Amino acid sequence: MTETTKNSGEKLSVTPSKTLTLKRPGVEQGMVRQSFSHGRSKAVVVEKVKRRAGPGEAKPEPAAAAPAAAPKRAGAPAPAARNAAPAAAPSAPVASPKSSGVVLRTLTDDERNARAQALAGAQLREHEERERAEEEARVRRTREESERADRAAAEARKRDEEDRRKHDEETKRKADEVAKRRFGADTPSPLKTGASPRPAQEADDDEAPRPRRGAGGGAARPAPAPKPTRSGVGGEKRRGRLTVVTALSADEVRERSVASFRRRVQRMTGHRDEPKEKISREVTIPETITIQELANRMAERGVDVIRILMQQGHMAKITDTIDADTAQLIAEELGHTVRRVAESDVEEGMFDAPDDPAQLQPRAPVVTIMGHVDHGKTSLLDAIRSTEVAAGEAGGITQHIGAYQVTSPSGGRITFIDTPGHAAFTAMRARGARITDIVILVVAADDGVMPQTVEAIQHAKAAKVPIIVAINKIDKPDAKPERVRTELLQHEIQVESLGGDVLELEVSAKERTNLDKLLDTIALQAEVLELKANPSRLAEGTVIEARLDRGRGPVATVLVQRGTLKPGDIVVAGTEWGRVRALMSDTGHSVVAAGPSMPVEILGFNGTPEAGDRLAVVDTDARAREITDYRERQKREKMAARQTGMRGSLEQMMSQLKTSGRKEFPLLIKGDVQGSIEAIIGALDKLATEEVAARVIYSGAGGITESDVTLAEASGAAVIGFNVRAHKEAREAAEAAGIEIRYYDIIYNLVDDVKKAMSGLLAPTLRETMLGNATILEVFKISKVGNIAGCRVTDGTVERGANVRLIRDNVVVHQGKLSQLKRFKDDAREVLAGQECGMAFENYQDMKVGDTIECYRVETVQRTL
Repeated sequence: MTETTKNSGEKLSVTPSKTLTLKRPGVEQGMVRQSFSHGRSKAVVVEKVKRRAGPGEAKPEPAAAAPAAAPKRAGAPAPAARNAAPAAAPSAPVASPKSSGVVLRTLTDDERNARAQALAGAQLREHEERERAEEEARVRRTREESERADRAAAEARKRDEEDRRKHDEETKRKADEVAKRRFGADTPSPLKTGASPRPAQEADDDEAPRPRRGAGGGAARPAPAPKPTRSGVGGEKRRGRLTVVTALSADEVRERSVASFRRRVQRMTGHRDEPKEKISREVTIPETITIQELANRMAERGVDVIRILMQQGHMAKITDTIDADTAQLIAEELGHTVRRVAESDVEEGMFDAPDDPAQLQPRAPVVTIMGHVDHGKTSLLDAIRSTEVAAGEAGGITQHIGAYQVTSPSGGRITFIDTPGHAAFTAMRARGARITDIVILVVAADDGVMPQTVEAIQHAKAAKVPIIVAINKIDKPDAKPERVRTELLQHEIQVESLGGDVLELEVSAKERTNLDKLLDTIALQAEVLELKANPSRLAEGTVIEARLDRGRGPVATVLVQRGTLKPGDIVVAGTEWGRVRALMSDTGHSVVAAGPSMPVEILGFNGTPEAGDRLAVVDTDARAREITDYRERQKREKMAARQTGMRGSLEQMMSQLKTSGRKEFPLLIKGDVQGSIEAIIGALDKLATEEVAARVIYSGAGGITESDVTLAEASGAAVIGFNVRAHKEAREAAEAAGIEIRYYDIIYNLVDDVKKAMSGLLAPTLRETMLGNATILEVFKISKVGNIAGCRVTDGTVERGANVRLIRDNVVVHQGKLSQLKRFKDDAREVLAGQECGMAFENYQDMKVGDTIECYRVETVQRTL
């Protein structure tokens, strides 16, 4: 039942089994059932509203849609029909709209412009979409062509493999037939034994699983027959979710992947790897290297290196260390080039780099004052500097090396280095002579040439530096300058007044006599030497002295020899390095830079360097650490070799045998500066003998700390402080442990006390004192006592408890002690010459008439060094 209303044009439909509804024209309805979890579902009504045609557009004719429906009924795909319908719509003639009696309103200009813009935008979007579609089509064609080429290449390779396999099977079959004809029918055939020939085409891992062989090793189980495929009207049933990827690749044929093809080729060729091209590398080999590190540097396997070593008869593990020669042979055998390096290469280029002659500039001379102790060296320098350094020295002797800079009357700068004159400071004097340009030899006019004067002359000659003789103390009444000149001739020092080339002056530090002439003479000698240096390069110098200051940390006195030292520079000296925090002059003022021949104090070292170490400025912290690590390692190895007594020359082995049973006196020494510690250790080494020696277990600059006391307690060493004191914690720890700390400020007092203590370790000397002789006249046998010798004392005396020797025919047959001495029947303490007595020996009874008895006393004498 259907009725059409006049006004709205809607159809009113009545269906007997359904609800009465109103259907609008152009609306399609459908029912969609949504599925949720837990088996729940919901039916949803979906409406599709068709777009109305505008006034200027033509409605599609019903007749035009009819032909499109025919292919759909015939089984053609519906999307093609839907795509064809819009394309046919524009070609249809535009039908004039029916007159409905309604007057249409004319468009305003704004509406017309808006529609024009919308139309232009739609055309632009359509053009862009068309270009995008063409680009995608072009890319798709390119991809399809490349895939088609890959498939063709894969098919070609598959055909080649198939042909090769058929050829191999044919060859094998012919060989079996020939063998069967030659050897008879007893030769088993592969077909008879049940071994199936290789299939013509192996199944891929991804396509089908391999048939499993039986456990008994017999013939393979036959494969099951393939199941018949069901052919439906709609083709094979689609499985899985419908996604964009599956929709686009639905019509494509599945091809073998690259990984699958690679596995198949490896399976057929037996996993044969293609030979790789040998790469020759430059291998850096140090003095020693582990096998693992060598293999890593060559990019080789460690087992290959071990195999080569085994071929040479050397069994080794991968963690073993080999020398550079063996590593070079291995690397060359494997086809690599070798570059040999040593650990000491890290120090290359630090010192003595050549300078450009155009950059050299004049520098101040470095003058070292040397001479015998108490000849007035420091007093002479005090007179020049107008200071009183000598008054502050303990005992009136210099025990530190000092560096100062003064201005000469001519305006030039002169650097002075004051050295100690005591015999223990030989290393300090040698160090001063090495870094100096001119040596001033101070000789007292009243003393003349002394042992340390001769030593100073030898140091100056070894350093090949000119000498200026300063005859001091000419103000004394007993001064004899001529005697000094004459004594110097014995040591090949000929002064100018005696026709030589050595300058000499008569000076007096106390009266300040001829000091200006001395400075002028130094300036004249410096002009002759033409001293120059390059201030524009990295600084180099020598550590003159070093100490540990409690407030400022490690402080090193350095003489800059080349370049300019500035705050912020990274310096290396011996096993210590640091960044310069401040530079202090000899007067205690801070300086911005230190040029050549200038002595300065450097603050900023990580530790206290040793006196005499060469100082250099490096570029980076890493290089500084590398150099100090290498030097620390070398120092440890030398110390370990010294302690363990490694085998060396024959002389060293003999000396070790001599000192194997030597007693040692352990010491822990702390001093104010490194130079004093060095002098103390050198003086104590000279005290050593074959029986006893001083062993310094630890030495360093700075105060005595609690850790020093702990170390001394563990090793049983004595603690000695030279010009330093113990901290409060160290004193408390020493009192608790019962360790005595000895303080000294004069070096020879320290040496004397250590000498006395070492003398106590010496074994005492046993000295015999003859008492008298006696002759045996008769031997008596007494029960419960033993044999008693009746004797007459011929000379001296015989004492009870003394040591005796029994001599028979001028041969000593017994040596022991007297157990009893009797005069008649009474015990006697001693028996004089000419008297008779009875003697009994301890643990000895074989006495005969006529034997001679010597009586003596053993005395213990304490030895000294």
